[in-house]
Amino acid sequence: MAQAVQASIGDSEFDRDTAVTLRAPGVYDAELSAGWTVLRAVNGGYLLALLGRSLADALPHPDPFTVSAHYLSASQPGPAVIRTQTIRTGRTLSTGQASLVQYGEDGTEVERIRVLATYGDLDGLTDEVRTSARPPAIPPYENCLGPEDGPEPTFAGGSAITRRLNIRLDPATVGWAVGMPSGKGEMRGWFSLADGRDADPLSLLLTVDALPPTSFELGLKGWTPTVELTTHVRCRPAPGPLRVAITTRNLAGGFLEEDAEVWDSRDRLVAQSRQLAKAPR
Repeated sequence: MAQAVQASIGDSEFDRDTAVTLRAPGVYDAELSAGWTVLRAVNGGYLLALLGRSLADALPHPDPFTVSAHYLSASQPGPAVIRTQTIRTGRTLSTGQASLVQYGEDGTEVERIRVLATYGDLDGLTDEVRTSARPPAIPPYENCLGPEDGPEPTFAGGSAITRRLNIRLDPATVGWAVGMPSGKGEMRGWFSLADGRDADPLSLLLTVDALPPTSFELGLKGWTPTVELTTHVRCRPAPGPLRVAITTRNLAGGFLEEDAEVWDSRDRLVAQSRQLAKAPR
């Protein structure tokens, strides 16, 4: 009998839209929501969270420590199947992989994304921190800019995900919205879910891929599809808005990297990521 995997926090839109149903051992049914799309394609961070929930159910440890995803084809809203496999389990860490597939009109199976991940228990980590990292210099929340502060950029196919996120961008990184990109390849801002749900390790997998792409500030427009994304979750985030800083240092050969840091309300680095993406054409 199919068994729904319970959401980890409340009944928020994010929890409902990342819910999966256990069909058979290691096999989950999912419904990719149209509410998390950009240019008709489902957002990569949302997909990562959905697979992350499946692996949290399949593995003996609850929290993602490191998740590496290869995006093989653009996911579309609608039914999907997630297959998980446990690769190794130990006392403090377990490793598994997951694959999300959808079916074409002719019934052909198409793999969308494949993930390799290691899970553990964030509550079991020590309190020791030795770091040279510092929180990003972002103006106070009330001095940053949201959609209501200027012309909302329009994209062919729309960007439904923006209505599910509360993002306020550093004014120094929004020149692209008025046709004056800085050319610096930086994006910074405050982030939270629009329905007020507090962040947790699972939602951090969305957060690292939720801000506008740095390519906008490089003067490029259009979809910036992710090829590969690796996320490290470093600790359980405290309640309150997150600060996200993303940088690109090298765009070459039609590809760019994005390095992201996510900081919580207690000035802790809670997540890091690096992705390789295709530059807009």
